[in-house]
Amino acid sequence: MSTQNVLFDAPGPRTRRRMMWLNIVSALVVAGIAALVLAKLGAKGQLASSLWTPFLTASAWENFLIPGLVNTLKAAGLAIIGSAVFGLVFGLGRLAQSRVIRSISGIVVEFFRAVPVLLLMIFIWLGLAQINLVEPSEYPLVAVVAALILYNGSVFAELVRSGVFGLPRGQREAALAVGLTRSQSLRSVEVPQALIAMLPALVSQLVVILKDTALGYIITYRELLQEARQLGSANGNILQALAVAALIFIVINYALTKLAPWIGQRLGRRTSGRTRAEAPSLIAATK
Repeated sequence: MSTQNVLFDAPGPRTRRRMMWLNIVSALVVAGIAALVLAKLGAKGQLASSLWTPFLTASAWENFLIPGLVNTLKAAGLAIIGSAVFGLVFGLGRLAQSRVIRSISGIVVEFFRAVPVLLLMIFIWLGLAQINLVEPSEYPLVAVVAALILYNGSVFAELVRSGVFGLPRGQREAALAVGLTRSQSLRSVEVPQALIAMLPALVSQLVVILKDTALGYIITYRELLQEARQLGSANGNILQALAVAALIFIVINYALTKLAPWIGQRLGRRTSGRTRAEAPSLIAATK
C-alpha cells in the first residue's frame, strides 16, 4: 500500500471529475485576473515597447543586471555553505548526550530562528561599523551573509534534528549493535540518512536563502533587486525592471526546486545498485 493511500482514501471517479472541473475553473479565473491586470497595465501605457527595449541592450545587463546577479549568487553561495556548517554543528549539538551542549545549542537555534532576518542584517551592519573588523566596502556583504547564516543555519539545525528523530529506531540500535558509539552512529549512520530524507526541505530552504538576499538592498548591498531598481530609476521603467528581476529569480528558484528530485533519483539509483550487487555475495556467503 502506498503512503498516499495510508494517509487518505484514493478519490473515486466522481471526485476526480469534480477535481478536474475545479482545476479548469481555477485556471480560467487565474487567466481572467491576469488578462485584467495586463489590460489595466496597457491602459496606463506600461506595456509600451519603449519601456521594455532597454533590457534588450548590452549596457543594461553588463552594468546593472549581471553585476547584481553575481552579487546575489555570491551572497547566497557563501550563506548556503555557512548555513550547512552551522546547521550540522548545532544540529548535532541538539542531539548530543550532554545536557549542557543540548541546552546551549537549543538556545542559540531558537534565538536566531525567532529574530527576523532583516533585523539581523541591520544589527550586524551597524555593529561592523563600530568594531571595524573588515573594510567598510565589505560591510553590506558580511552583514547579509552573516544574517542569512545565523537564521537559515538554525533552520538547517532543526531539519537535522527532526530528520534524525524521524528515522526508525532500528537504525541506531543496529549501529550500536555493531560496536559504534552514540556519536559515531549519529555521524556515520543517522545524520546522512536524515539529510537524504529531509532533502526536499533543505532545497526549499536554499530557495529562501536566495530570495532573502534581496533584503540586502536596505543596507546598500548591490544585489539584483537593488541594481534593477537603479536601472529602472535611470530609464523611468521601475515596474519593468522589477519584473525582469522577478523573472530571473523565478528561473533560478525553479532550477533549485528541480535539484532535489534529481539528487534523490541519483542517490536512489546508487543505493539500489549497490544493494543488488551485494545481495548475491551475501547469500552465497551464508550458504
